[in-house]
Amino acid sequence: MAKFRMINIGFWDDPKVVEEMTPEDKYLFLYLLTNANTTQIGIYSITKKQMAFDTGYSMEAVNNIFERLIQRHKLMKYNPKTRELAIRNWGKYNFNRGGKPVEDCVMSELSKVKDRSLITFVGEHVKQDRIRELYESYADTGTLRGQEKEEEEEQDKEQEQELEWKRIDHGGGENVVDFYQQNFGMLSPYMAEELIDAIENFGERLVIKAMKISLASGNRSWRYTYGILKKWRYHNVKTIEDVIALDREYEQQREYSGKQAWKPDYPTPYQHNPSEGEEVDDC
Repeated sequence: MAKFRMINIGFWDDPKVVEEMTPEDKYLFLYLLTNANTTQIGIYSITKKQMAFDTGYSMEAVNNIFERLIQRHKLMKYNPKTRELAIRNWGKYNFNRGGKPVEDCVMSELSKVKDRSLITFVGEHVKQDRIRELYESYADTGTLRGQEKEEEEEQDKEQEQELEWKRIDHGGGENVVDFYQQNFGMLSPYMAEELIDAIENFGERLVIKAMKISLASGNRSWRYTYGILKKWRYHNVKTIEDVIALDREYEQQREYSGKQAWKPDYPTPYQHNPSEGEEVDDC
């Protein structure tokens, strides 16, 4: 079933939005109101890493905008331990209908919230009395459920993910995400996961190299690019130098034998256009 979220058009005329929010603030906040992770209750789990992928912002930009939305504009709260986000005025605009189905959905989602202080934060601004009572019944003074050790492990994992993203986003040369979006198109959530997986398995330099070879052959397909990476793995290619050596070996074989004794199943710098009928393995 398709999900829909309510956005009040008065958002664009609000003095706070017009005078205080930057274009980046507006864009990220609208994303936080409408992304696929949103729930009926205005509290949901999401990582900053996913926000960066979905919006195209760097982790540094996401962190800066977050700081403004939370501290300056006071529009939301975020728990970095549980990775739960709460939208303050969600209840003003997203409970136009009541009834048992809505109440059942609200209770189910509230029961899964780990940081219950977020329930109070959102519930205070719910207009419908019955829905507000549900929020109050699930809110308590204990902010977290679960063991402290588990929470610390989650926080450490989040920090490691952010450090890894910074390494990918800023480390050593070209930016993998920017290169993809500039040459292949905007990243969908699915493609973001595909790109992360490829970087973890092959490294950012080889991923960019494979994308460049695809572009040189006139093919902007990620399936085609991933096929190149798979063939490199088959030939135990791990560095750019290995790619050059593999291409050179093929050229030497062709030069000395007068025919193609073997050839890699991907375009080389000397053979960007694949032969007619040639297929690349599915990714």
